[in-house]
Amino acid sequence: MSLPGKRDSFGSKFGIIAAAAGSAVGLGNIWKFPYITGQNGGGAFLLIYLLCVLLLGVPVMISEFTIGRSGKRNVFGSFKSLAPDSPWYFVGIMGVVAAFVILSFYSAVAGWTLEYIVKSLTIGFGNQSTGELSKAFSSFLAHPLRPVIWQLLFMLLTALIVVGGIKNGIERYNKFLMPILVFFLLLLCVRSVTLPGSEKGLSFLFKPDFSRVNIKTILFAMGQAFFSLSLGMGALITYASYFRKTDNLGRTAMTVSLADTMIAILAGVVIFPAVFSFNIEPTAGPSLVFITLPEIFSHLPLGNLFGLVFFILLAVAALTSTVSVLEVVVAYFSEELGISRKKATVLASVSISILGIFASLSFGPLSSFKLFGKSIFDLLDFIASNILLPGGGLLIVIFVGWYLNGKFVLNEVSNSGELKVKYFPVYLFIVRFIAPVAIAAIFIYSVFYGSLG
Repeated sequence: MSLPGKRDSFGSKFGIIAAAAGSAVGLGNIWKFPYITGQNGGGAFLLIYLLCVLLLGVPVMISEFTIGRSGKRNVFGSFKSLAPDSPWYFVGIMGVVAAFVILSFYSAVAGWTLEYIVKSLTIGFGNQSTGELSKAFSSFLAHPLRPVIWQLLFMLLTALIVVGGIKNGIERYNKFLMPILVFFLLLLCVRSVTLPGSEKGLSFLFKPDFSRVNIKTILFAMGQAFFSLSLGMGALITYASYFRKTDNLGRTAMTVSLADTMIAILAGVVIFPAVFSFNIEPTAGPSLVFITLPEIFSHLPLGNLFGLVFFILLAVAALTSTVSVLEVVVAYFSEELGISRKKATVLASVSISILGIFASLSFGPLSSFKLFGKSIFDLLDFIASNILLPGGGLLIVIFVGWYLNGKFVLNEVSNSGELKVKYFPVYLFIVRFIAPVAIAAIFIYSVFYGSLG
């Protein structure tokens, strides 16, 4: 299929970093990273996580960038271009399917942030107990319309950005949204560390306790590094297809990984001091965001204001991610079906939203409907997080490490010899030998024992 018209591209280095970092930074950085850190020993987990980002995350990201920029098409088209007349295109299909499935349930969770933004502006959180806040959250999830309306509104916001294209849509808004996200995070950090007893939370986050480290801790760190950086779903391959030939892939991967990790750490600085200040268990699960933190906000001076800032922060983080995931499907529809970006955006958004409605209703009217013992939401989450993402990531590193010619990969990473890439032998060794084993371990554990990310 020939490409419809001239292909768009990013216009600046900052635009590339903002967009790629926006793809990596999502709800997982703000709420999942802190509670997984809390469940796995605080500072010791953080150190292991940082090593996993450096030794696993960055090389896999460079590999995805290599496929995308050299293929110069959507994730499916890039594999078809680099490996014609071979079954490797199936990895591209996995990426598109993963993006489709992820956005269907991720948009539901993203919609919850809009509900809580409105709640912060209107009724607030008052002096409600944990039980009352839990009941209110459960009542909202079970409502037949409210979660769906917020989900569809979030999909509309996402589509309005994506339809504008790369330079005038995705790059333009990420350059605006990412600084806002960082500003709000820093504002909340200042408030959190000034709470009485906040030093206990900082100690928990940064002081290593290696007595709690075991094989499972290391697997969780690898899994969190992999999923936090948006690897394996085709988003970074798709974004890299819009990179310029002069962009430094290694430096971009390192910068994006550092930005993603820094935001996750800042989120920990926001959450842990507040949690310890109010004597709340730091190992609380996902309910930390929608139940535990609102309880904290209810007892703070100007608590509704800080609650508003926090949930705006969550919404922005979610939006930068949903934009990148939708672009995977839109680029595929546009280039492989030969239709305009506008039509591709409408087709992708509507079809994803239809599946998303079923996912959203699985907490309410469809809560009793089960497939393989799971609700629709949980089944979609399991398929994407436990099968498609680690499976796609494993095949990506095998493709770059063993299928593509080493000289071809070196040529792409070095910008045809313009850049000195002294790290290349180490990178190639990791991609060929270390990354496949690590991702296979993540894949096996997540399928048989539960999600790591």
